[in-house]
Amino acid sequence: MDVLGVDACGKQGWMGIGLTDGTYAGSLVDVRLETLIERAAEVHTIAVDMPLGLVEKGWRAADLVARALLGVRRSSVFLIAPRPAWLEPDYRAAAGRCQELTGNRLSRQAWALRPKLLEARACWLADERIHEVHPEVSFHALAGGVPLAHAKKTWRGQNLRRSLLAEAGLVLPDELGEADRVPADDVLDAAVAAWSAHRIALGTADRVPEVPEPDAEGRLVEIRY
Repeated sequence: MDVLGVDACGKQGWMGIGLTDGTYAGSLVDVRLETLIERAAEVHTIAVDMPLGLVEKGWRAADLVARALLGVRRSSVFLIAPRPAWLEPDYRAAAGRCQELTGNRLSRQAWALRPKLLEARACWLADERIHEVHPEVSFHALAGGVPLAHAKKTWRGQNLRRSLLAEAGLVLPDELGEADRVPADDVLDAAVAAWSAHRIALGTADRVPEVPEPDAEGRLVEIRY
């Protein structure tokens, strides 16, 4: 595998799609992201569908720009609270802290990301190969900058996304091995994350925002695609 695209997949943990020279090379599923990355061995670039960089105050510019870009699919991008909110012990405290730092409360949907967000962030801070991606931003690019008309959990939406990947040279086989037990929308998200990882490795990937904010730990708060 040259690159790896990774998506969180509920109780199963994490799943990855590997590419070699831009074509499908296999799938991995593991309960821990760190272990999944270790199993992928010497990949050049890893793209993870999870917020990684955090700001200290206000909403992340990456999320605001991505939402504006996606049009009808804008709700797929959660507004991610500043770093101090994620350090709170429970949702009530986090929502209050978010209100102080942004003027609005943290949504429960976003708070549900906390365990995997913190897990992925720890990996990101320890490994410069890891980059943040968002599947709908990547699919938007694959579709020529046109927001996708159908949601990813619908039959038409999944067929559209698989077709876009195939047109880009990433053909997903009917039998995926480890990922056979993973929901189809998670497979598609991991696959388009791998497509973005390949672009990052080639040096042809784009980002939002154009001028990223700094994370407290010195890395950039950005979504690559």
